[in-house]
Amino acid sequence: MQPVLHLASFMLLALAGFMLLPAVVDGAYGNPDWKPFFFASLGIGAFAALLVRATRCDLSCGLTLRQAFVLTPLSWALTSACAALPFFLSAQPGLSGHVTHSYFEAVSGLTTTGATVLSGLDKAPPGILLWRSLLQWLGGIGIIATVVAILPALGVGGMQLFRTESSDRSEKVLPRARQIAKAIALVYAALTLACGMAYWLAGMAPFEAVTHALSTISTAGFSTADTSLARWQIPAIHWIATLGMVAGALPFVLYVRALRGDWAIWRDAQVRSFLGLILVVSALLALWLWARGIYGPEAAIRHAMLNVVSVVTTTGFASSDYTTWGNAATGLFYGLMFIGGCTGSTSGGMKIFRFEVVAVMLRAHFLRLLYPRGVFPRAYGGKLLPDDVVGSVVVFFALYFICYGALTIALMLFELDFLTSASAAVAMLSNVGPGLGTEIGPSGNYAAIPIGAKWLLCFAMLLGRLELFTVLILFMPRFWRG
Repeated sequence: MQPVLHLASFMLLALAGFMLLPAVVDGAYGNPDWKPFFFASLGIGAFAALLVRATRCDLSCGLTLRQAFVLTPLSWALTSACAALPFFLSAQPGLSGHVTHSYFEAVSGLTTTGATVLSGLDKAPPGILLWRSLLQWLGGIGIIATVVAILPALGVGGMQLFRTESSDRSEKVLPRARQIAKAIALVYAALTLACGMAYWLAGMAPFEAVTHALSTISTAGFSTADTSLARWQIPAIHWIATLGMVAGALPFVLYVRALRGDWAIWRDAQVRSFLGLILVVSALLALWLWARGIYGPEAAIRHAMLNVVSVVTTTGFASSDYTTWGNAATGLFYGLMFIGGCTGSTSGGMKIFRFEVVAVMLRAHFLRLLYPRGVFPRAYGGKLLPDDVVGSVVVFFALYFICYGALTIALMLFELDFLTSASAAVAMLSNVGPGLGTEIGPSGNYAAIPIGAKWLLCFAMLLGRLELFTVLILFMPRFWRG
């Protein structure tokens, strides 16, 4: 455990440093809530520094497989607990002195889920609003690093297909891994800066532009308004949000390759499927909205695309309460919650590539039924699918729906209705944020959910964000033997 705690302590040091940003903003606005951020930063920084010193060890040989499995969920859970401290110490109604709500808001931010227990965001202190967006931004870059570097090496969920040089822990490739990590961080920051500038030029106030840019590129969805993007009925802002969410949902490794002159991003199978899905579904929904007289042609296209992109990329922004568009639209959004964006991006969900792998397997299976003596290779992106990838994807699908069913039933034990339970379960496992229905839908929040259910949802957010296996393997007794 010593190497695991040593690495986790550096994450806490970084978190303590970022806490000073909302403290400075609150101080600049003359808000007394700068004190919780400042003292939380000092306390967590001192604790992390002591932990760094106490757990100092030689990491030149890397981590063992067991240590890597422990590090991932432990670091996310521990970081969430520390990130919740300023919320707990603040004077913000709904968070002040409330352990459950503070931890829920922190987990939702770091896992880029975007579910909230807060209302009255339009009048909330700027430090609280900035900290929520910062957590999402940090969680977004954190999950990119986890998905690109750690999960493929652990063989989680078929992500071996997306193994890069950064997945190799050998000394020879270490400089290369650092270069990739630095390049991804620069791309992530550049996209955020561009998005923020675009929001500002389109009519948002500077502070709102910054916070929404942090939430957009991280495909997270926290807003500074209770009504989310519906507060700004400015077409330019809606289109900027749509493009920003799409940008955050594409593989960041492909951005790095594009900077080096390799435009594989347009040839990538999952990118093309992802963009094709968004265009087709948005077009059908826009026709539905226009035919029913809910919006005119331009507004129908804009609202359809923004909300479809928001749900598919698991962001959670909304330009309107789409649950009022009719049962067909509600059913469509319920199905979209399961999908997710591309692997190696900030988005959650089951990921496009897994659906593509299942489609390849189904095609081969049906062809074998028609031609029993035929040979039908299973290929993806021009390469044969390894058996371990196929097995991982099949097991992931089975495990996802087992967890989804169990979570839905568990939520119903708290006397929640079926729609609330079922939509909350998929919204947490896929890190979408808003569910369906009047209580937790796009125009609601999770404040009224029972305390026990909130802790269950916190676990579901971490479970979905870390691709199921990484968390559930810790519950196997055999994992801890030897």
